[in-house]
Amino acid sequence: MSEMIRNNEEKQKILKEIVTNLHEGSNIKDVQKQFKDIIKNVSPEEIASMEQSLIDEGVPVEHVQSLCDVHVKVFEDTLEKQKVGKALPGHPVHTYKEENKHLRTLIKRIKKDLKKVVKGKDRSSFEATLDELKEVEIHYQRKENQLFPFLEAVNFTGPSRVMWGKQDEIRAMFKEIYAAFKEDDMKALKGHIPRLVKALTGMIFMEEKILFPTAMRKLPEDSWKQIRRGEGAIGYSWIKPGNLWDPNVVKTGIPDFAKVAAEARKARSEDSSSSQSTDTVSGSSDREEAGQIPLDVGGLTGIQLNMMLKVLPLDISFIDENDRVLYYSQGKERMFPRSPGIIGRTVQNCHPPKSAHIVQKIVDGFRNKEKGEAEFYFTMNGRFLHIRYFPIYDENGDYKGVIEAGQDITDIRALEGEQKLLDW
Repeated sequence: MSEMIRNNEEKQKILKEIVTNLHEGSNIKDVQKQFKDIIKNVSPEEIASMEQSLIDEGVPVEHVQSLCDVHVKVFEDTLEKQKVGKALPGHPVHTYKEENKHLRTLIKRIKKDLKKVVKGKDRSSFEATLDELKEVEIHYQRKENQLFPFLEAVNFTGPSRVMWGKQDEIRAMFKEIYAAFKEDDMKALKGHIPRLVKALTGMIFMEEKILFPTAMRKLPEDSWKQIRRGEGAIGYSWIKPGNLWDPNVVKTGIPDFAKVAAEARKARSEDSSSSQSTDTVSGSSDREEAGQIPLDVGGLTGIQLNMMLKVLPLDISFIDENDRVLYYSQGKERMFPRSPGIIGRTVQNCHPPKSAHIVQKIVDGFRNKEKGEAEFYFTMNGRFLHIRYFPIYDENGDYKGVIEAGQDITDIRALEGEQKLLDW
C-alpha cells in the first residue's frame, strides 16, 4: 500500500475509496486493516479535504454528513494523536477549547442528573443542567457566523457545511429532550440523553482533532485577528476569553470582507452620481459636498442613514446581485445571530445546508423575475416572527440584489380596538 501512495491526489483517491466502502456496508475493522498504512499517516487536512472533494464532485452535503461519524471512527486512533497548534488565551481557538472543557463537565453532570430524574428525584437540578448545557448553541453560532466565513474565504467550505449539519442535529435533539421532559416521558429521556451526549462528545472530537488543527494551518494571523474582533457580536458559552493574545496589538489593514462591502458602496455611489444631473434635486451638489448621500427625495449623511436603520423596528439585510451579504442592521430587533464575518459571504452559506436550496430558489426567482416577494412567519421562543424578501432592480430593470426585512410582530398581532391619543 505504501508504494501506491505517491502523491496527494492518489492519497485522496484512496481516502474516498475508504468512505465509499464504509457506505456500502464494509466493517470498520476490516477497512482499518485493509488501509492501515494510509490510515496511520492521515492528517486532519487530508480528511477535511476528502470531505471537500466529495462535495465538490456533487455528493450531497447531507450524504457526507451521514457518513461523518463513521469515517471519523475509522481514523479515530490516528486523529487522537493530533494536537492543535498552541494558542494563547484570547485566541479564538483557545476560547473554543476552554468552552469545550466546560462542556465536558456539563456532559458528566447531565449523565448523573439523568439517573436521578428518571427516579423522580432532583427535577429542578436536571433542568438547570440542561439549560446550561444548551448554551453550547452560542459556541456553535460563533463557529457558523465568525469562523466558517473565513474558511470559506480560503475555499474551504465542505467540512464547515458538514459540521453545521451535525450541529443542527444536536439542536433537534435538545428540542426532543425538552419536549420529553415537559411531558414527563422518562423512557424517551433515557434514550435522548445518551444520543445527545454522544453527539456533543463527537463534535468536540471533530473540532479539536480536525477543524481547529486545519483552521490553524490554513488561516493567516490577520484572519484570526478579524475573527476575534467580531466574536463579541455573537457572545461566548460559559466563559470569557483571555487577554494574553490581543488582536489589537498589531494593527492590520481593512478586513477583506469589509473591503468588499466598501468597494461595492463606492461603486453604487459613483453610479448614482453619474446618473443624476445636478438639477434633478435642488442642492444635490451642496449635499454631496456636505457628506450627504443624494436620494430620490432629499439626502442623508452616512451617519444619519446608519442611525435611522438602527432605530427602525426591523432586522434588515442586503444581498447584492452576486449573492454576497453587504449589510445587516445593528438594531434592537435582531432575531438571528450575526457577526461581521458574514459581510462578503454568499447568502447560501449563511444558512444551514438543509435550507440552502430554499435560499437559492428565492434568489433564482427574483433574478429571473418570476417572483416579487417571499414571505415566512413562524413562532420561535414564544415570539411570532415575520420575514419578507424583496428583489431590487435598477432603472434598467437589471437585477441588483435582495433585501430581507424581519420583524417580531408578537405585540402588533395582540393589538385590539383603537389608540388615537398619546398615552405617555
